Amino acid sequence: QVQLVESGGGLVRPGDSLRLACEASGRTFSSYVMAWFRQTPGKEREFVAAISWNGRTTTYADSVKARFTISRDNAKNTVYLQMNNLKTEDTAVYYCAAHSAWAPKEYDYWGQGTQVTVSS
Repeated sequence: QVQLVESGGGLVRPGDSLRLACEASGRTFSSYVMAWFRQTPGKEREFVAAISWNGRTTTYADSVKARFTISRDNAKNTVYLQMNNLKTEDTAVYYCAAHSAWAPKEYDYWGQGTQVTVSS
C-alpha cells in the first residue's frame, strides 16, 4: 500500500506560480511512477504530467507543456509539480497518483487532492 498526501494548493492570480507537493508513505517510493492529474466539476479527470521511477523521463499534457514541471526527490518520498504562468483554466483539484508501471491504463494509488484556484 502507498499513501499519498498532496499539499501546496491555493488561490493565485493569473500569471502567478505555485508548487504542489505529494508525499508518499508505505512501500518504496522509487518503485513507483508518479503522476499528477486534475479535475474540475462536471469534467473527466485529466492527465497533467508523469515522471519515471528515477526521474529521468517525464511527459506532459499539451495544455501544460512549457509551463509545468514535474520532479521527484526519492530521498524525501516526494513528487512535485511546479506550475508557472498559471491560467484561469488551470483551476482544478489536483491529484497525485502512483503506479508500478509506466503509462498504465489506471493508476493504483491516489491522494485526496488539493484545490488550485486561479482567479483575478
